[in-house]
Amino acid sequence: MSDNNVVWCFKQKRGIRIIEPNPNLTKAYLKKAISALNTMTAALKINEIDWITTTAYYARYFALYALLMKIGVKSETHDCTTAVARLLARNGTLSHSMVDDIAQAKQTRIDSQYYVENELSHTEINHNVEAARKFVLETEKILENLTPEQITNIRTQLEKLKETCF
Repeated sequence: MSDNNVVWCFKQKRGIRIIEPNPNLTKAYLKKAISALNTMTAALKINEIDWITTTAYYARYFALYALLMKIGVKSETHDCTTAVARLLARNGTLSHSMVDDIAQAKQTRIDSQYYVENELSHTEINHNVEAARKFVLETEKILENLTPEQITNIRTQLEKLKETCF
C-alpha cells in the first residue's frame, strides 16, 4: 500500500482522522489485546479453531490500535488501520514483517470464518498463535520506546498527506 491508500482513507467517512494522542485509550486497547490473547489461549486449549484465528487477529489489531491512539490516529476501517501501519513501517516505526503478519492474520481470520472448507493445519494454527503473541509483545516495546519527537514526525507526515485531500 502506498501513501495513496492513506490519502484515500482520509477521504472516507470512517477512514482515518488525526486526533489528540490519548494515553488512556492506548492502555485500554493494549488491555483489549491482552484479553484477546487470553481468549485465544483458552480457545486453543479446547481446539476452537475459528475463535483461535479470530482472537489471534484481534490481539494484533488491538495492539496496533493502541499504537495509533498513542500517536493520535483514529481509524474505523481495518484496511485504513493497515494503511497507516504500512506508513509506519516505511518510516521505521514498525517492521514490514509486522505489517505483513497482521495482513496475513486478517486473511486467515476471514478464510476461517467465511470459507468453512478451508481448514488450518496444527502447524499453521500454532504459528498463528505464536505470531500473535510476538506481535503484541513487539508492539508493547514500540509503545514504550516511541518518543515525543517520533510521534510529532508521524503526525506531521500524516498532516501533509491529509492536506493533499482538500
